Amino acid sequence: MAPLPVVELLQHQIASCEAQLRDLRQQLAEAQHLQHIRTQEQDRLRHTSTSGDPLTHDMTYGIHDEFRSEVFAALSQGEDVPLRAATKWPLEKNEYKRYGRQLIMPEIGLQGQLRLKNSSVLIIGVGGLGCPAAAYLVGAGVGTVGLVDGDVVEESNLHRQILHSTGKVGMTKVDSAKIFLSSLNPNVKIATHTARLSPESAITTLQPYDLVLDCTDTPASRYLISDTCVLLGKPLVSASALRTDGQLMVLNNPPLPAGDIRGGPCYRCVFPKPPPPESVVSCGDGGILGPVVGLMGVLQALEAIKVITKGPHTSDSSSPDPPSLLIFSAYASPMFRAIRLRSRRQKCAACSAQATVTAKALNSGSLDYVQFCGSISPVDMLGPNERISVDNYAKIRMEVNPFTGMEPSKDSHILIDVREKVQFELCNLEGSVNIPFSGVSSTPHSTSNDNESEPSWISDLRKHPDKPIFVVCRLGNDSQLSVRKLKEHNLDFGGNRFIGDIKGGLRAWRENIEPDFPEY
Repeated sequence: MAPLPVVELLQHQIASCEAQLRDLRQQLAEAQHLQHIRTQEQDRLRHTSTSGDPLTHDMTYGIHDEFRSEVFAALSQGEDVPLRAATKWPLEKNEYKRYGRQLIMPEIGLQGQLRLKNSSVLIIGVGGLGCPAAAYLVGAGVGTVGLVDGDVVEESNLHRQILHSTGKVGMTKVDSAKIFLSSLNPNVKIATHTARLSPESAITTLQPYDLVLDCTDTPASRYLISDTCVLLGKPLVSASALRTDGQLMVLNNPPLPAGDIRGGPCYRCVFPKPPPPESVVSCGDGGILGPVVGLMGVLQALEAIKVITKGPHTSDSSSPDPPSLLIFSAYASPMFRAIRLRSRRQKCAACSAQATVTAKALNSGSLDYVQFCGSISPVDMLGPNERISVDNYAKIRMEVNPFTGMEPSKDSHILIDVREKVQFELCNLEGSVNIPFSGVSSTPHSTSNDNESEPSWISDLRKHPDKPIFVVCRLGNDSQLSVRKLKEHNLDFGGNRFIGDIKGGLRAWRENIEPDFPEY
């Protein structure tokens, strides 16, 4: 009996293709529907212009005129727009109504709204931070909003990246966001950059914009963006979020030339050295709560609006707010606290008089940010005799013994799952035992023969010296480290007992053995 019969595998593949086909048909129908509506509207406008009849309320195809005009504005953005007639009012009539709730606030007013309209903001990263930030900046009436992202929409993004939707899975994030944002406010120009930011492209990409939002999630990108903002004299609003915590800073504000101590600190001033690579945890590994990253993105938009509406810094104007690091923790009390940041560091590599980060070095690609921040290579610390493929492990679990005609006993071996408890409870292989990696890695190696003081999980594993131990994790990294730890505790009894990991972890199990095993 094979791990997964061919018939079941084919049925699963057919079902997957049928689901994809349904999604494609739905997207095609929506596109055809919008195209038909646009044709109807153009015909109606032509009829109005020739007959002289006034435009009347029309609910053709169930879409109201006002909503239809927004759809057309989104579809036609970038086409030539006729010059509007001269008027004595600085804003268009619809802008007074659209922005009225913020126009009447003294913090914004007419001059602040005009500054927003004449400004341009670049958002780097259209994910959990960039989506809410973009929505509120576009809603507020920023004249031009640029979007930088080289990724496509994935289903795992949708619980927090609010500009994307199920029907846009597989679409580039910048295109998905542009559709939403253009419909939200057709007065705003949306510029898209479908590529990851690199040292070679950073200056040309950031140059046209007045202010930058760093909505990325890696140290290398944060240093690159900050260095470029210093070189170009751009204020930077930087944020990050992980699990239930977030951080926010307004950097390089005011954006005075390098060496001018009155300028705002840059990212290197706050973090002269990057964190150890092994300490950097991504949302995919550590998790993220949607409202947490959404809140930090909204705060980025708020800080950007404050910087823009306050106007450029001059010797006569009031100085910006003192630089600070805002820390948010969803389960703390209070949830917010602020730490005052120091001014520019005297020996900062980017913004001091002794700066070594130059435009020439950036354009040439000689500044290797990945090397500066470090990277972790995939764990490869076990020999071939200490590892087993998911296919061979599946045979141990599932195949019928050709001599006895019986399936092997579930108790013939021990399967240890070293994911943390919360992940183990999501899904696990039947019969596996959960011993979290945090507990395995933190248990010191004892040189004494006193087994009474050791943790209970070690004592339990010693009770079955005849059973081989297989270790599994999510991706096949922590399992290798755990095998080494188990052997340090002499649980292999001097090499007389097999202890090895399952290569590729549960991801490989899902891809090769059990397609229905949950992916998270």
